Amino acid sequence: MTPPPARRRRTAAGGGTPAHSLPKRGTVRRAQAITTYGVGSLIAMDQESFIVSGLDDADRSWNTDESPRISERRLARLLGVDHFRLPPASDDASKDGLRVRRFPLMHSCSECNELRLHGNFNPPAGRSVCGTCDADLIPSRFVVACEAGHLGEFPYWQWVHRSTDRGSASIGTCGGTLQLRSSGRTSSLRSILVSCTCGQAREVSMEGSFRRSALGDLGLKCQGSRPWLGTSVPVQGCGLSLRTLQRGSSSVWQPVLKSALSIPPWSNRREDPLDGHWEKLRKYDTRAAVAIYLDAVFDDEWPVSLDEVMALLAAEREEDPDGEANPAFDHRYRALRDKEYERLRSGNEEGERSRDEQFVCETPLGDRSVLAPLGVTGPMLVKKLREVRALKAFTRLVDAGSTTEASEMPLSERPLRWLPAMEVWGEGVFLRLDEERLETWERSAAVAARVERMRSAHQRVLEQRADDPTAVTPSPATPRMVLLHTLAHVLIDEWSLEAGYAAASLRERLYAADDMAGVLVYTATSDSAGSLGGLVAQGEPNRLDRSVRSAVRRAQWCSADPLCVESEGSGVGGINLAACHACVLLPETSCEHNNELLDRALLTGTPEDPTTGFFIEALRP
Repeated sequence: MTPPPARRRRTAAGGGTPAHSLPKRGTVRRAQAITTYGVGSLIAMDQESFIVSGLDDADRSWNTDESPRISERRLARLLGVDHFRLPPASDDASKDGLRVRRFPLMHSCSECNELRLHGNFNPPAGRSVCGTCDADLIPSRFVVACEAGHLGEFPYWQWVHRSTDRGSASIGTCGGTLQLRSSGRTSSLRSILVSCTCGQAREVSMEGSFRRSALGDLGLKCQGSRPWLGTSVPVQGCGLSLRTLQRGSSSVWQPVLKSALSIPPWSNRREDPLDGHWEKLRKYDTRAAVAIYLDAVFDDEWPVSLDEVMALLAAEREEDPDGEANPAFDHRYRALRDKEYERLRSGNEEGERSRDEQFVCETPLGDRSVLAPLGVTGPMLVKKLREVRALKAFTRLVDAGSTTEASEMPLSERPLRWLPAMEVWGEGVFLRLDEERLETWERSAAVAARVERMRSAHQRVLEQRADDPTAVTPSPATPRMVLLHTLAHVLIDEWSLEAGYAAASLRERLYAADDMAGVLVYTATSDSAGSLGGLVAQGEPNRLDRSVRSAVRRAQWCSADPLCVESEGSGVGGINLAACHACVLLPETSCEHNNELLDRALLTGTPEDPTTGFFIEALRP
């Protein structure tokens, strides 16, 4: 990572960009630039803290060799862009990396205890030390944020002078210098003391600064600060309530990630040369009109035949939500998942495809009827898959999965026709639940009552996290969703033991709706080699039968029972029921829903009512 240049860079002879000589402050993996240290996030490097800069300058600063284009038309269309780009590498051999800016700017000196802006300490060039004491400067532990995604410095001056009659307009006019020290008596906020040498305000602790209304009581509202976009960006008042956060809190930055599997007819990469042309091609309905457009765009031979272009356009229109002129984002994302579900069900035989095919899904050779007593049907061996994961935006304070688009903060000041993304290759096992048996199970009053408790708790948490409860996305909790979600978790645990994979390397992809009841468990890495077939082998009917039975039996008992199975609500806000770290919770990298909406009693039943378990037959001797 490198800080942004202080002035406009010169270009080399011939118009190229010269090699950069900006100081480096550490390294991050490419995947982290999407999931952990994306645009707008804070990174701690040694004794320093930085915020990852926006993408407005990335077209010029990201080296095309280290940050190549990624094509995935279905996901690009959903997100309204032409293509994606892989974040640049930031290792020792890389020419450039992610640009960062120093944030927060408020620092304290461990020797003289002064608290002021970093530049006011007069540190030597390239070092973050006090110009007087030569001691390391410590970035402020506290920042403020609002639910719109803005981020700012903690208002230490107002916090210290809140007992005086001074307003916010008199910031810094007292003539004193802020100081910060720790009493050392406890590790709580009460021991962090802030004072001002002006003598007009008493020394106060940071206790109470995290109250929801603490800053509002001082008359402070969000001013719309966006430090990741630079100081030259005009600050516009936001007006939302501000919240105090620890600089390293996960609430400071949460990515909004969207992903898609490459499925036919988009999975052979032949359509890549047409990136950027699809929106115009969609305007033409006839073969003649499309041919005229291709002639005008490509001087030489067309990279894709006319028949293939028409087939791709037809496939794209099939993903349009029915009867909606301007469908909401959630409806379009559901249409994308619908097509994946259809393709996973129908398969894509390897022998009929070229070697460039990126999606191979085949029916297992064994007798699938052995799975019927379990209520499992339609297993498919996904021998080859490609997934593109894109960083769409980010949120602060609120759950990224429950916000509206209006609450998401974009990655740049001006609209871009691309987004940062990564592509992974791997393999997996897809299975479905018998629809007739599932519908019968869903009608059980006991099942409906358990899931309703979870749904109500989840909806209540979502509303509590939002400033506007009326704009909150409804909870996705339904009996089949919670069942599929919990089943995916116990299978991942089982296969991590059976097939030798670490649980964190396996992922779930749920297909739960009125007309869908499937789950894909897969492993995928950024290495083009993918994996070695160990997971696919678990999808053969006989092995799958043993795996499901073993996983369900294992879930029947938890070391925290009877507290776990009799729980009236576990996790944040009681969103889960019978689920804890000793039974079904997984590493967050494996779960689509942040380990929320889980209940193993829907698999195995409860001691009082075994019929709530969908797999009760598998537990009988």
